[in-house]
Amino acid sequence: RARATRTPLLRHGDRPTALTDLVPPGEADAHARALLAPVAQAPALVDTLRTWLSLHGSWDRTAVALDVHRNTVRQRITRCATLLDADLDDPDVRMELWFALRSR
Repeated sequence: RARATRTPLLRHGDRPTALTDLVPPGEADAHARALLAPVAQAPALVDTLRTWLSLHGSWDRTAVALDVHRNTVRQRITRCATLLDADLDDPDVRMELWFALRSR
């Protein structure tokens, strides 16, 4: 079937080890830069977003990890959402941002 559809055949040992392996690094980097451009010049926002996403959106754990008040985390994440024009309650948006942050 792979030959008929001209789809490359993958064998068990040929599978990528991570989802990030499916996108060429140059393309992933370009996409990440474009996606994160609105917050790129604000390291505190980028760090807060990365930490918040890594802690599954936990305000309290993010505040502890960054040694800031939880309201500061909320304000920064709200600012990120505004600048990125993104719904950070949407899991697809969170996933895309997480991969973008990981490729940086």
